[in-house]
Amino acid sequence: MTNHWIDIRNADVILIMGSNAAENHPISFKWVTEAKKRGATLLSVDPRFTRTSSKADVFAPLRSGSDIAFIGGMINYILQNNLYHKDYVRLYTNGPFLVNTNFKMPGELDGVFSGYDPQKRKYNKKAWAFQTNAAGEARKDPGMTSPHCVLQLMKKHYSRYDIDTVSKITGTPKDLIEKVYQIYASTGKPNKVATIMYAMGWTQHTVGTQNIRAMAIVQLLLGNIGRAGGGVNALRGESNVQGSTDHCLLFHILPGYLKTPKASQPTLQAYNDKYTPKTKEPLSANWWANYPKYSVSLLKAHYGAHATKDNDFGYSWLPKLDDGQNASWLMIFHEMMQDKFKGFFAWGQNPTCSGSNAGKVRTALAKLDWMVNVNLFDNETGSFWRGPGVNPADIKTEVFFLPAAASMEKEGSITNSGRWAQWRYKAQEPQGQSLPDSEIINGLFYRVKALYDKDGGTYPDPVTKLWWNYGQTGPDSTINTHMIAKEINGYFMEDTETKGKPRKKGTLVPSFAHLKDDGSTCSGNWLYCNSYTEKGNMMARRSQKDPTGMGLYPEWSWCWPVNRRIIYNRASVDEYGRPWDPSRPVIKWDAAAKGGKGGWVGDVPDGGWPPMKNPDGSTNPKTKKAYIMKPAGVAHIFGPGRADGPFPEHYEPLECPIQENPMSKKHRINPTAKLFFELADDKRAKEGGGSPEDIFYSCDIRYPYVATTYRLTEHWQTGVMTRHQPWQLEMMPQIFVEMSKELAAEKGIKNGDKVKVSSGRGAIWARAIVTGRFKPFKVMGATVHQVGLPWCFGWQYPEDGSGGDSANLLTPTIGDANTMIPETKAFMVNVEKI
Repeated sequence: MTNHWIDIRNADVILIMGSNAAENHPISFKWVTEAKKRGATLLSVDPRFTRTSSKADVFAPLRSGSDIAFIGGMINYILQNNLYHKDYVRLYTNGPFLVNTNFKMPGELDGVFSGYDPQKRKYNKKAWAFQTNAAGEARKDPGMTSPHCVLQLMKKHYSRYDIDTVSKITGTPKDLIEKVYQIYASTGKPNKVATIMYAMGWTQHTVGTQNIRAMAIVQLLLGNIGRAGGGVNALRGESNVQGSTDHCLLFHILPGYLKTPKASQPTLQAYNDKYTPKTKEPLSANWWANYPKYSVSLLKAHYGAHATKDNDFGYSWLPKLDDGQNASWLMIFHEMMQDKFKGFFAWGQNPTCSGSNAGKVRTALAKLDWMVNVNLFDNETGSFWRGPGVNPADIKTEVFFLPAAASMEKEGSITNSGRWAQWRYKAQEPQGQSLPDSEIINGLFYRVKALYDKDGGTYPDPVTKLWWNYGQTGPDSTINTHMIAKEINGYFMEDTETKGKPRKKGTLVPSFAHLKDDGSTCSGNWLYCNSYTEKGNMMARRSQKDPTGMGLYPEWSWCWPVNRRIIYNRASVDEYGRPWDPSRPVIKWDAAAKGGKGGWVGDVPDGGWPPMKNPDGSTNPKTKKAYIMKPAGVAHIFGPGRADGPFPEHYEPLECPIQENPMSKKHRINPTAKLFFELADDKRAKEGGGSPEDIFYSCDIRYPYVATTYRLTEHWQTGVMTRHQPWQLEMMPQIFVEMSKELAAEKGIKNGDKVKVSSGRGAIWARAIVTGRFKPFKVMGATVHQVGLPWCFGWQYPEDGSGGDSANLLTPTIGDANTMIPETKAFMVNVEKI
């Protein structure tokens, strides 16, 4: 979240799209209820009428996979009706920037932008470059009237997304589209603000990244970023997803969103040079210029005294990705299928139910020599070798189960959707032989290190040189999580000086502004530097003081970065530091503060620089632009770094009910999405006389209905933690498929009937729920039916199989072009009565 949960109450308009917050975030939904009490309007856009929809002032149904068409239409509506916040766009976005004169867009190139290579399925992003002056700065048109400026290009691009076209693609009635647009676009005024709440319904698509970018563009056009009641707010599906991402859950990042090194970066200098952005913009803070300070401090946290300037601070010991290597979730199991893995740790996960194309995942696990399942309970992954249709005698994989402690059985922090890191105490001791994850990892470390010390190895240093200082005494000892938290914050590794003050070796670094690239500081994650200081554990704070009255609660827990509750908050003011909306100030410039020197009051500002203008209207030479993490200092409504284009464009899902993309005859799906070809695809292609890729550009009439997956209030993720609880299983005992009354009548299916749901990957049985929550869509003149299935069931429990199996046995293997997240929210199935 750019903002936080409590801040939702400050919104005038709330759009919930790609999320069912009332059911999947029921406690946090109270802030939506509070906003409504204060007069806010709630909009729900969803394929299904949900409990969230029941609380909405306006519900608009849309077909899964057509979100960019819907949001693109909103962008068009805002621009055509001149409803955007002109000063915000001029000051805080790249709307005035001039793009090179040869740049062309999908309306001119039948579905792609300039620079597309159809053989590589990849763009040359240099084709999207800005014009520059002699000093290397991007040329700008402050009036934003040039046909080559970003704003006018955007207007041209989205002029194709008129309400008639959007309705034909999405299946949403035109009157509801216009009503949603009208209400949301009304917040492009300084005294109005709107927020978006989204979740996996937006991300799990081949255009997932661009779904979010499309809404970010809307928020920037309306001036809703950095402001109270605004922002782009992701609702994380688990209480520590934000924290796990911050601490490098994903293959392409290190803690604090540093980049994973590549083989072509053999030295620390080469690595830092590659990822430290340069800028020619004189008013840009370009905060990522501090990258070397954060990377060196991270290496010191990893390797301690072993990391010295002479050995590049141990940079050579960090694992490197091969250039072009894709080590994402989908690729792990794809390569496992090809016998490229010997072993696998399934740690706190259940991929045979949670992974898309779960049948492929189950087959892949059988290729391993060994697997370790670390979890609270046995699950479908740990017992894959005895699953439906599997003969245990045919499985060579040796499976080990390590019982883990539950969250209430260990002490530590979680970081929620709003970036608030909150310390949790241990409520009870772990049960039976279960251990906290940290102690399991500690045992592994000591035992692996002992083997290296005893027998040697090809390359022991990355393990034997680790700085392991968490209060432990050996492989079976407890871990002091406070010491982990302190290392994440960071220490001064030697006596030094920062900000004109002496710093003593062994003391905690007060904030990331004090980190250095000379080895005198360490920090396990620069973003969390300030979370545990000499003043104590900031994450454990529980003060309910709210001095601004805006719900910031600055002394309740701790929020990254540096306890800033709303990021990019200097965009919440005008050039003179005055809040756009004085009734909802996040920060404001007080000329009398700091003994007359002036300063910001309110939230922790995005940097202490003064406003852009002096009171007399002259430019303040000490100012820096508000978007400090961007090299140019402004937000990107034109995004030159994305894999699939600088503006979001509608493409159909891999599987969809229409033969052509209404926006482009030549490119039905995202032209840069990662495609996976299996042996069966090659066989089908040869039999059909085409190439494997041809398969992905045709609709399969055997599967005529759009399907999507979702969660339930009664179950947690794949259900491992909740299906074992009899009271929760009683509330929601087995898998079901929701369908409209119209589809049920067409198929002769009644409520409660047992049906078969099948796709190109496999089939499952489910109970039919015939409901008015789904309605048929009218898409491109044809009737399109959609169904929905929860993905929280599996065969392993209940033990009699009465719960059914995972809906992900039906979902496809294909990834978003930027993140490789699977497309599980829009695919095609058939439904038949058994």
